[in-house]
Amino acid sequence: MPGRISATRKITVSLPQELVEFADTVAARMKISRSRVIAEALVAQREREEARLAAEGYRFYAQEASEFAAASLQAVSEVLGRGG
Repeated sequence: MPGRISATRKITVSLPQELVEFADTVAARMKISRSRVIAEALVAQREREEARLAAEGYRFYAQEASEFAAASLQAVSEVLGRGG
């Protein structure tokens, strides 16, 4: 399984019939339970969401670092110009 799933809990979920049939087909092909098919789909979605949020954070901090570098350039140039 892509991401380990710890303790399990029974829930009731309503799904369209075609998704239930698809889950059953996947479960039969993979020789796993329908619950595991759905759990793996949710784990994969969570991983995609975490990756999206991480990428968003990296872009934010890269932009912030770039802006800081640009703002600092004048001060650094002055210090280096006077010291050298």
